Amino acid sequence: MALCRGILIAILVVDLVHCHFINQWAVEIEDESQVEAVAAQLNCRNKGKILDGIFLFEHDHVTKRSANPHDGAHQSITEHAHVKWAEQQKVLSRKKRQMWRLPPPSQAQKYEDFLNLNDQRWPQMWYLNRGGKLDMNVQEAWLAGATGKGVSITILDDGIERSHPDLVANYDHMASYDVNDNDDDPTPRYDLIDSNRHGTRCAGEVSATANNSECAVGIAYESGIGGVRMLDGDVTDAVEARSLNLNNQHVAIYSASWGPDDDGKTVDGPGRLATQAFLQGIAKGRGGKGSIFVWASGNGGRDKDNCNCDGYTNSVWTLSVSSATENGFIPWYSEACSSTLASTYSSGSSGERKVVTTDLHHICTSSHTGTSASAPLAAGIVALILQVNPSLNWRDVQHLTVRCAHVANLRATDWAVNGVGRNFSHSFGYGIMDASCMVRTARVWEGAGEQRKCSRSADRIDLIIPGRQANKATIQVKDCSGDGVNFLEHVQAQVTLSATKRGDVAIFLISPSGTRSSLIAKRPRDYSRAGFQGWPFLTVHNDGRSIVELKEWSLSFLGTSEEPQIVKAEPSPESPSPSDKPPVPSGPIAPVDGAEVPNLSVPGSNLDDVSKQMTTQSQVIAHCKEQMSQEWCSVCETGFIQHNGRCVDSCPAQGYFLGESNRASACIACYYSCQTCNGPNDYQCSSCFGDATLEEESPTQRFCYNKSLIQRVFYSSRWYYVLSVGFLINLFIVVILVVYIMRWRRSRDRVLPTRANGTVNRKYSPGKLPGDALLSNPLKGGNSSSAAITVPFHDYDSSSEEDQLYRKPYSDNA
Repeated sequence: MALCRGILIAILVVDLVHCHFINQWAVEIEDESQVEAVAAQLNCRNKGKILDGIFLFEHDHVTKRSANPHDGAHQSITEHAHVKWAEQQKVLSRKKRQMWRLPPPSQAQKYEDFLNLNDQRWPQMWYLNRGGKLDMNVQEAWLAGATGKGVSITILDDGIERSHPDLVANYDHMASYDVNDNDDDPTPRYDLIDSNRHGTRCAGEVSATANNSECAVGIAYESGIGGVRMLDGDVTDAVEARSLNLNNQHVAIYSASWGPDDDGKTVDGPGRLATQAFLQGIAKGRGGKGSIFVWASGNGGRDKDNCNCDGYTNSVWTLSVSSATENGFIPWYSEACSSTLASTYSSGSSGERKVVTTDLHHICTSSHTGTSASAPLAAGIVALILQVNPSLNWRDVQHLTVRCAHVANLRATDWAVNGVGRNFSHSFGYGIMDASCMVRTARVWEGAGEQRKCSRSADRIDLIIPGRQANKATIQVKDCSGDGVNFLEHVQAQVTLSATKRGDVAIFLISPSGTRSSLIAKRPRDYSRAGFQGWPFLTVHNDGRSIVELKEWSLSFLGTSEEPQIVKAEPSPESPSPSDKPPVPSGPIAPVDGAEVPNLSVPGSNLDDVSKQMTTQSQVIAHCKEQMSQEWCSVCETGFIQHNGRCVDSCPAQGYFLGESNRASACIACYYSCQTCNGPNDYQCSSCFGDATLEEESPTQRFCYNKSLIQRVFYSSRWYYVLSVGFLINLFIVVILVVYIMRWRRSRDRVLPTRANGTVNRKYSPGKLPGDALLSNPLKGGNSSSAAITVPFHDYDSSSEEDQLYRKPYSDNA
């Protein structure tokens, strides 16, 4: 019993924590010529570069996977003279945003075919050919000369089948890599259930070759397509960073249809290395114009999840894309949040059609689903506008997305109008992406100008909010124009609060014009008491019974000093230049009325891209000694502590401890189960949240164990006791029955009296009962003892006439 109980506890703990440290370290070394020598001295192997100056070391003397970090190896690495910083890698939980529900067979419907395409399932691609502005107006963009030619896109996923007949012509080896196996072949690992089909499906949506009689048509059907195999193995911070930073001078667009668990209770985002990869991408990618990161918003709608709790979609640097069904409804899997920019069409209920794309084993599928299908469609549209205007920076792409998105047939109860007159919804963002409008606007788009930032913090307020009540805190922001922010692009609210149940917290941000953004809605499955520790909630809409304590919050406004303008002469949408026309098959092409370019104001001055500018005085982080970017300080001045890229005079009271990073003082996050701590590990807790108990296993090891988990473990172990006892009782009963039956059969087959000739007489007299006493035959004379029968079954010789009186009708006659 004790063994069963111990196994049960171990299984539950591993399943719930799912946090494993591996024998790899991300190591920062300034002198790259010393990398191999340093690795050899530390008994490590250099597995390659992650980012500039940061390498992945694999330790030969550390177990491949362990529940706890290896402090000895970590200390030896960090104390090396050439090592500036190091971090042991741990396995992260990252899920593909796909649904597994299969659709019913599609019914043939009418469709528009301006290019006379002969691809096998082109008639089923309703989201590209049903017309009436209900298909993202992609065919009009094709007619305007946009096919994605010259633009390279990579799918960050589980690999792509590069030999697929619909992908092989556009496959780009410079946009491909296998991070899991550390080689150049991104071909997925095949198994019995095709669990690694996700990346191949996403790739076909973007770059499936047109008019080749094969499966489908990609939105950017002449773009280069590559894949990064990074989800088919342990996903660590280093794995994510290497993927996000792959060949960023060649790759223009990174499409990701995955993220943290969409379970309605997780708050997670990119780690230190992935954050640096994002920063390097937007600052240096594409020659300084910035890499484009397109992200699926999430599939946690069934569990009431909120995509603002996903640090990838809730990022200024990503273009977050949601889904709409064929009939314009909110999909059952969709997550609503204020960071979603726009939507594309995808799957819905069982009666609505799905997305057509390539699949493993060189076949085709009409069953691609979820926001996994939406992000690649958006990436394909972005490829179209980068072809017609390669000078667009990463923020220009977001501007064009917002300006051209339209409501179409989308149905939501929260449609509203913001301060500048644009429709927005927390489920759909600004609406369905319009490829034709974006292409034509991109041709005449001059640029969004330099990004500027204005940050204002509220004084520490310690605002107590009782259960089932609301309260508000106000920040007066009147002087952001002095920082050059006059036209908003993003607003971030960095919030620190504690809660007895985090899922009961709902936060709204209301602008002076009355625009109401839901930063976080209630999540019924989130029972955590961890609250939010400086979590940056993002909104793009300004272009229970638990007790909550709001401790700190601040606002960051990102925008431009002047409104982005169109300054180039607009070409006629019906008359694209000959060099821009796409290769189309021969045959009649129906005329198309293009959508109007949005009404934009008078041109302004031509401002350079933010990625080309040095950090200005208004962007300098206060008390920063070494500023990595306008968003991040790596080393603070003496007397100040680095905390989430800023310099503070003290660490937060909860969730952090005063440690060292980059050989400078920094606020280091405690292990998630610790309320306060003296180190980053799970055994270095000083106090716990109310739902946990502090257990001291040794003077140096103190853990916080969740009370409900312990109760569930013991409750579950009780059932093992009940089942085991019940099994033993049933086994005992079966044994008793078997013994009884065997004894009964043995007594029945007991040796019977023999005749004179030595044979056994087995005639049975039913009138005689087992166990009878000695019986006398009164009809026979002589000694009664000689006539006595000593066996329970009586048999008489048939030669005796008197015997006939006692023979029963069923007796055998000799």
